[in-house]
Amino acid sequence: MTKREISILGCKLHTISMAQCLDIIGSHITKRQSMHVITLNAEMVYQARSDPELLRVINQSDLVTPDGIGVVWGARYLGHTVPERVTGIDLMYSLAERAAGQGWGIYLLGAAPGVAREAARQLQQRWPSLIVTGYHDGYFTAEQIPPILDQINTSSAEILFVALGAPKQEYWIKEHRQQLQVPVMIGVGGSLDVIAGTKKRAPQFFIRFNLEWLYRLLTEPSRLRRQLVLPLFVITILLEGFKAKK
Repeated sequence: MTKREISILGCKLHTISMAQCLDIIGSHITKRQSMHVITLNAEMVYQARSDPELLRVINQSDLVTPDGIGVVWGARYLGHTVPERVTGIDLMYSLAERAAGQGWGIYLLGAAPGVAREAARQLQQRWPSLIVTGYHDGYFTAEQIPPILDQINTSSAEILFVALGAPKQEYWIKEHRQQLQVPVMIGVGGSLDVIAGTKKRAPQFFIRFNLEWLYRLLTEPSRLRRQLVLPLFVITILLEGFKAKK
């Protein structure tokens, strides 16, 4: 399946639906083709403007989905058609469901000690046929990475979910991709915490009206500094749109 690619402030973005995303990932698994998936939000886009290495990682990845409403709005404002958001946690849930039906194995890497294990338990409780080939927390040293890579490879997982926070998880996947034998590698941020129940996802009202960012800010005031990037992103998009119309 072909995927339509656009650029938003220099970052690659694929304007696809969740269903299309699942089909593309499924095709890579069937063919055992290596694939790095990034769920792109406004913070990453804005950071990439001053971080050439992050921009390179994004643009060299295989599939970039519109994670946040900011990215969806920005792309639409610049004249592109974006069907919907494809967030990290929604993609993870959807892939877990499909993996349970297809017999694909998943490996969970990241979060605090015990979180990945509990997330695995919760996922298998929801989909009993889901194969979790292994898990490991995100608190490891450089010396511990080689045995972790070996563990992932010997587990024969088809999908590796990496929850080290953005953009650290994207750098990690890029750095170790050649050593990994997993077809699909996806950075999923704080998804393991939500699935495990250590953090709550926004209530349906906030999700429905694309206000998850507001809920996170209200429940985690420490995120204020990060959220300040959002108005800067909006201003940059508006300026980009203005220049394009001149």
